Amino acid sequence: MNRDALDPRLTAASISTNILSGLCLMAEDRGIACERWFAGLRLTRTQVDDASVRVSYRQASRVVQRALRDLPEPDVGLRLGRQQTTGNFGLLGLAMMTARTFGDAVAIGLQYSPVSGSLMDLELDASDPQALCFVASPRAPEDAILPFLCEELFASTLMLCRGLVGPSFRPLRLELAYPAPVYAHEYEALFECEVRFGMPRNRELVDPAWMSRRLPAYNPVSAQQALALCRAQMPRGPASGEIVAAVRQLLRARLHEAPGLGDIAAELHLTERTLRRQLVAAGSGFRAIHDEVRSERARELLRDSDLPIAQVGASVGFRDAREFRRAFKRWTGTAPSAMRAAP
Repeated sequence: MNRDALDPRLTAASISTNILSGLCLMAEDRGIACERWFAGLRLTRTQVDDASVRVSYRQASRVVQRALRDLPEPDVGLRLGRQQTTGNFGLLGLAMMTARTFGDAVAIGLQYSPVSGSLMDLELDASDPQALCFVASPRAPEDAILPFLCEELFASTLMLCRGLVGPSFRPLRLELAYPAPVYAHEYEALFECEVRFGMPRNRELVDPAWMSRRLPAYNPVSAQQALALCRAQMPRGPASGEIVAAVRQLLRARLHEAPGLGDIAAELHLTERTLRRQLVAAGSGFRAIHDEVRSERARELLRDSDLPIAQVGASVGFRDAREFRRAFKRWTGTAPSAMRAAP
């Protein structure tokens, strides 16, 4: 049986599209068409630039494989990683930058790592008093893209750390579980430390003395605000599977049109029957997803805009304001006007 079918972690749409977007920008700078990277993945080039879109590891890893075949440079991961700055990490970067110490920032980065879009699992091993070890584990045994995944992760976190505490930051050692590439000298030039290849695990060793370093941008108020926004972006409950995520994304983009099952099936190049069957297999249904997306968007508009309630209803596909009010009360248990008036 296919590995992807066995491990739901590989098909859960829980990963932000930062890395995929970066690869696309790289390709476009080189005049390389990247639309074909998304063929057969229920994903488009436009969607990877949408901050609300989440993809599965299976989707992301396939895009990476295709990108590495097309991009001419062998060190794509290093190039992509060293382009990153604290600002590229968005809310997570802001939360880390405004933390009290580097150690606090590291703890925030590990806790909210899903916000960053990493394709590897990262954990801290503090069992050695001489060195803190950041261990990166791939979600699936894919040797072809492991160098890229490690390069992008360790290079981008290096740039983040230097953005937090200054350019003097360097690891004690970098250990990687794959053979040295032909451009191995570039690792030492970037990381400014010993680099060992063919090791049992992928890990970066850091001097514990860095952890108590105070951060110059520490601001307790900004830190609290940024952390609250990071918490809001974290996955809540089990992540949707690929087909449910694809339907949600298409519905959200076309809510004002009130698309039906047939419209979405056509966009996915499926028959209505096939889409219905796949949604049932994923434990969901089209109407439930449609209502959930409409409810989410309506609540956003009621909270964040001054649109009249009739226009909020029209924005989520209702031509009749009374019908929208009835549906909204069914979804939330309260009237749109009451939700807008709530503190």
